[in-house]
Amino acid sequence: MNEDYKNGFAHLIEKELNSEDKILKPDFNQKSGRELLAFYLQSKFKQLLSHDARLDQPIFTDIKYDFIQRFSKRLIQNPDKRIMIGITGESASGKSTICNKIKDVINDLELPVTILSTDNYFNDISDLIAKFGSFDTLRDNGYDVDSPNSFQLDVLKEDLQNLSEGTDIYSPEYLVNGTGISVPKARLVKSNKVVVVEGMASMYNDIKNIFDIKVYVETDMDIRKERFLKRAYTERNQDLENAKKHWQYILVAGEKYIKPFKSEADIIINGNADLNYFSQMLEYIHTITNNYENS
Repeated sequence: MNEDYKNGFAHLIEKELNSEDKILKPDFNQKSGRELLAFYLQSKFKQLLSHDARLDQPIFTDIKYDFIQRFSKRLIQNPDKRIMIGITGESASGKSTICNKIKDVINDLELPVTILSTDNYFNDISDLIAKFGSFDTLRDNGYDVDSPNSFQLDVLKEDLQNLSEGTDIYSPEYLVNGTGISVPKARLVKSNKVVVVEGMASMYNDIKNIFDIKVYVETDMDIRKERFLKRAYTERNQDLENAKKHWQYILVAGEKYIKPFKSEADIIINGNADLNYFSQMLEYIHTITNNYENS
């Protein structure tokens, strides 16, 4: 493979920064300025996709044919609305890992972005766990934890609508210590220009309609299983036997509740891809949206 492609997006960033062929910074308050930016970003994004396709492990598995055009139109018509990005995928596909990587890059670039996990919107099931003795016993008695009915979807929808309109919210916090406790309005969540929401509930019912960009993360089964088992017994107080039993549950739940949304995703991301490439890609997107010629 060409050395440029082995280096991921690093050489594209350097090339962009050193380029003498830059556009004047558009006036985003004018529709004509936003149209110019949209056209510019469409051409750059196509360049990014072409480059990504040549990597050993491409980040993008698939892009909806009309996504770039639809998203550009949205930026032109409603520039003040927050950019809402929803990320879903089966359990242990890497949703949280990708969001953490986004957060790391964002912090380095000092960009205003919000990260929110829908896992904090699980119903409070502390009474049920007290009745059955443990989460695992509750699950073994038929409680369907990944069902849309197991989430506070009305609260989630209202919170996301407020965030999209620029209003800060207080989200609930679900305690992942086996107690099943959900603390209402426990976390301050700022409404920044870009809001990234990850978790299976991000695409449930009409929640998905709030997002400008719908992302599905797809990862090899063996990698997902290894991640899940490690997380279950190191972070969630499950012994290995119960973790394996829960893995069998989430395989069925994933087929039933998560996979159907893959066909609705604007972007399918390869969860096996090198996260260093992913970081470079985010830096490249930041570069092309902030690297203009001064008038």
